[in-house]
Amino acid sequence: MAEENIAFKSFYYSLGTTSFRMQNFNQKIEQQLDLLNQFWEKPEYSNEKWESNEPVQEAYYNFIKESGFLKEGDAPRKAKDARQKTSGMRDIGLIDDNRRLTAVGNKLLEIAKSGNFSSDNFLQIPKDSFVYFQQLLKTYIGINNDSGVRPFVLLVRLLKKFNYLSKEEFMYLFPLCINRETTEFIENKLSEFRGKDVNVGEIVTEIFMQQQNYKDALDYFISEKSVSEETFCTVGLNRKSKDYDRAYFPLYNAIKKVYFDDDKSPKAIMALYEASDIGNVKTHWRKFLFKTSSSASIKKSPLDQLQSANMFSNLENEKAFKTVFFKTMHMVKVERTLEDYFDLNRRYLKISDTLLFADEQVKFDVIPKYYFSLLPDEFYNLAFVKSDKLVELQSLEEISPFLKLDDEKLLKVINKDNKTAFSQIGDIKQFVADERTKRFNKLIDEKFSDNQLIYILQLISKRADKEIQELVTDDADIPTIFEYILGIAWYKISERKGDILSFMNLSLEADLLPKTHAGGGEADLVFQYEAENGYPKHSLLIEATLADSTNQRRMEMEPVSRHLGDYMIAHKNLESYCVFITNFLHMNVISDFRNRRKMEYYGGKNGDEVINGMMITPLENNLLVTILKTGVKYPQLYKLFHEIQESSLAPKEWYNELKEQLQRNCL
Repeated sequence: MAEENIAFKSFYYSLGTTSFRMQNFNQKIEQQLDLLNQFWEKPEYSNEKWESNEPVQEAYYNFIKESGFLKEGDAPRKAKDARQKTSGMRDIGLIDDNRRLTAVGNKLLEIAKSGNFSSDNFLQIPKDSFVYFQQLLKTYIGINNDSGVRPFVLLVRLLKKFNYLSKEEFMYLFPLCINRETTEFIENKLSEFRGKDVNVGEIVTEIFMQQQNYKDALDYFISEKSVSEETFCTVGLNRKSKDYDRAYFPLYNAIKKVYFDDDKSPKAIMALYEASDIGNVKTHWRKFLFKTSSSASIKKSPLDQLQSANMFSNLENEKAFKTVFFKTMHMVKVERTLEDYFDLNRRYLKISDTLLFADEQVKFDVIPKYYFSLLPDEFYNLAFVKSDKLVELQSLEEISPFLKLDDEKLLKVINKDNKTAFSQIGDIKQFVADERTKRFNKLIDEKFSDNQLIYILQLISKRADKEIQELVTDDADIPTIFEYILGIAWYKISERKGDILSFMNLSLEADLLPKTHAGGGEADLVFQYEAENGYPKHSLLIEATLADSTNQRRMEMEPVSRHLGDYMIAHKNLESYCVFITNFLHMNVISDFRNRRKMEYYGGKNGDEVINGMMITPLENNLLVTILKTGVKYPQLYKLFHEIQESSLAPKEWYNELKEQLQRNCL
């Protein structure tokens, strides 16, 4: 095989593009669907094509930049950036090749604009998630010219067979299933290793070494008597530029010197350490070569920190050394690429809200698991067939006759597995809610201890947004995360009484972490308390904002009182009040809320219903931190809030008294 004919050929896939990692995924999709609609409505672009039309692509980039959708500086190639920012939506059928909204895209935009995401389906998932679920069942990724796969259907097949995939299996092996043969090979390997530690590196290596181009490259590498940088440009099979692989030449020489030539001198080891500094794969190489990632420790004691035994130890001849180096080099490159794809694949697949990504595992949520368990093996033939209906709204039965819901069979398998006696599909709604509540309490125990909540609230006070999203989720913006954390904190203060998932009027992923929609950030937290010793039956609305002092007056004084007033009119016979929480309280906001106790609020259809006064208690974030630190519970807070409310103090003195009493009672 001539060296010029050895080229990279893909044997794995990803959903979306690594060039555009969309945080706040649902929100960004909804915003872009709306922006695309607006862009194509402009007279100057309404009849234009997108494909092969860089001026229009650049114009779209400028349009979304001006709209505030993009926060970063100008891209060096605006047209390319515009293509990248929309390609993922095209891949799942929300827009067509010309970036016009499809029937599916219009349906999602309609749901987003309504603001109503509540479930209307047997899977008990939000209505937008159900649309994504249908689309993912049709989404097909082509790999080269001779293979392709519907990743979601393939995942259904694997999860039905194995119940779960570990994070490593999902990350490194699932994207390699590009045809029947590879899928069956991986299934056999997973069956063989189930219950044991799976060596994914070995499986990955076996798969790429079945490819003819890798076999040819290894043969060429072994036959080269004088290895050079150009050799690695040939055998590196780089996806982008051969020049990137020149860096492997000094690494090859350094490993050979230390392990094959057995030169363990400090100079040789330090040369090895420096040669392993290759872009985003250096961490992998250094894990093989050194006992620590600390450069100071390696420099101080090179021999002590060298891995004395690894894949390069005790090789018999240069052919064996070259073979091991070649396979290791490509295993690391493939694994590093798949690590990059992991976030994309996870992010796209989880928008269906049918999958749980928790405890280092991937598995289906309750109802999807039972639903897919009923499908016959013939359904999985769909995994390797391209859909010609991706841009059309289709029912499950239209996607595949096998997907038609059989109520009786679904109820039977759920009842048998859970020792329940549901007689109709509607009965399982509470069952799903109970299961979600159990998982939510487990999530709180594992991820949101009092100390962790305090730390996150302190980060919110400082607006350390990046760290907040790292600790909670990057699929929600900070205001949404603030409401979510407040909900959990108040649930714990209330000793976990009541139905927390209904109290938190937020959109949650299947993993029960928050997500933001394009019109999000306005949800209330409504805690409903039954009568107990210390308080009557009542409702508590918690409103939150991160608006600064000027915007706080404009944005919060009217909406907070309106939300509470409308709620009180709708629930006339129920005591209700509001707690307003923010980082910093403006004095005029305090004054407005204080004086609401004597002000009439008019509501109802024609403004003919009246509330004679309402109770709004403002709190700064640091006071909530104090409450959490000292473990004060809700009955004590209820009593304190109401006693302070009945005082005759002026607004400023009233709030100071509230702070002093809270601090006194909490310390």
